[in-house]
Amino acid sequence: MKFVEYIIRKLIPFFFVSLLFIALILNLVDLFMNISRYLEMNSPAKDVFKVMLLYAPKTIWYAAPIAFLFSVTYILSDLYAKNEMEALFASGVSLFHFVSPVLVLAGLLSVGLFFLEDKLVVSTLEQKVALQKMLLDQEESANNENIVVLSDSAKIIYKARRYRDVTKRLENVLLVFRDDDKKLEAIIHADEAVWNEEKMIWELGNPVQFENKDNSLLRTAVSEKYKSQLTESYEIFRKVTVDVASVNAADAKIYINHLKKAGLPYNEPLSVYYKKFAFPFILFISAFLAIGLTGKTRKNVLLISLSLSITAVVLFYVFQMVTMVLAKTGVITPFMGAWLPDVVFLFIAGVLLKFSRT
Repeated sequence: MKFVEYIIRKLIPFFFVSLLFIALILNLVDLFMNISRYLEMNSPAKDVFKVMLLYAPKTIWYAAPIAFLFSVTYILSDLYAKNEMEALFASGVSLFHFVSPVLVLAGLLSVGLFFLEDKLVVSTLEQKVALQKMLLDQEESANNENIVVLSDSAKIIYKARRYRDVTKRLENVLLVFRDDDKKLEAIIHADEAVWNEEKMIWELGNPVQFENKDNSLLRTAVSEKYKSQLTESYEIFRKVTVDVASVNAADAKIYINHLKKAGLPYNEPLSVYYKKFAFPFILFISAFLAIGLTGKTRKNVLLISLSLSITAVVLFYVFQMVTMVLAKTGVITPFMGAWLPDVVFLFIAGVLLKFSRT
């Protein structure tokens, strides 16, 4: 098992150096894109540095696949260039056996990348965006006007003149209740509706109810039957639409369920939700790609490794963008939109591995 320790000891330091270098480049790109605006707004240096610090986990998340692909490609290519791989093969050790520790490490890093995003990246990125908007005077209000929300598969329709986010209050509310056949059951008008955080329900102010009886609307006492159905979360009434990519998996699932319940389009957010699980797997694919791409040349190992890594990652991202667009438009399912690039590139990696020098 000496070779296991050998390849891991060569790979890990190179991977972390590459990871930090690429992450730093991404962070500096974000800084330079906004630096003139920071200077114009006289933003304090400590706050600008805090923005960079908060953005660091996201840049690491972005950089991990290309850093790992580059590291494995370079390390193996260097071993080929120095004839160490030939000596290894001559001793009876197969290529797959030699790189199996790399594949195990890639699997562990893929799992770690998912939890990095879910537990750290989404929260720090949210803080980064909020602080950056404040420094650049780009803050947006979550208040909303002229809102219409469909709930419970369009059986309940919320219409409000205005939503106030600070107080979680709807003003001038009209509520329409329909049965399973979308036939009108009742209408309730209220001056306001205030979100009760403990009961997770809207409480109505000065409600007036009209029920459909024999195709005539008759004023009746406000029924608990209808009031108890007003459970659509206040978040759906906000002006700012939830970006599934910027929340953790649990919150993203809740938001998508809201869209389904309201009868609204959800293909795009659902594909982004699946992408949260599919994207980290690119680290595992990177290991297979690197193994298949190595040993093609003994000259300019560093340059060739870097070129192959960048090309492979760019092709993956472009293909993923295409499948996500197809998922958004309904050409393919959201699940396929997120996972198809992984499957295709895993197949390509398998083909390359089959024809690798062993």
